[in-house]
Amino acid sequence: MTGIQALERLHPCLPIQPGHVERQEFEYERHGTQSLMANLDVATGKLVTPSMGPTRTEADFAAHIRQTLQTDPEAAWIFVTDQLNTHQSETLVRLVAAQCGIQEDLGIKGKSGHLASMSTRAAFLSAPSHRIRFVYTPRHSSWLNQIEIWFSILVRRLLSRLSCRSVQELQTRVLAFIAYYNRTTNGAFHWTYKGPSTRS
Repeated sequence: MTGIQALERLHPCLPIQPGHVERQEFEYERHGTQSLMANLDVATGKLVTPSMGPTRTEADFAAHIRQTLQTDPEAAWIFVTDQLNTHQSETLVRLVAAQCGIQEDLGIKGKSGHLASMSTRAAFLSAPSHRIRFVYTPRHSSWLNQIEIWFSILVRRLLSRLSCRSVQELQTRVLAFIAYYNRTTNGAFHWTYKGPSTRS
């Protein structure tokens, strides 16, 4: 989740009164932005190894995945992501190859082998034979990735009314919310949508 703004409201909210909801001050001062990377364990509904920083580069994403893998180094992992270029990077291919003990030549980025193009890198990263693999959602289908549901919870329950004086305060508040959410979650998401009606 990119571009999370640390906004400091310049005036206090107007309190709840009979017939009126709390009204939020619309003037604010910006104190920078942060990007949140997090994994949702679809079986438990909990967030795993959240990390925040000023950027979401290829190196940032690979470091986040490495941090996640360290929580259970021998496990089989399946990551569901969108088709962002940082999710199909050379750094990620090299990380997966090293973690899976793959000794073959990976090629040269932009020229040959598994590193030749985004599509060849994606094919390598999504290979079912790998202990660590990535499943890519189709374009324009972010709703298939359950972390997007969780990001909407974060916006509704915390970010939409948050006032922060710095990006450090923003980080602290978001990570505290994640810890709270993990302690109080009711488990996995259960989708109830059954598809379009078959009635004519």
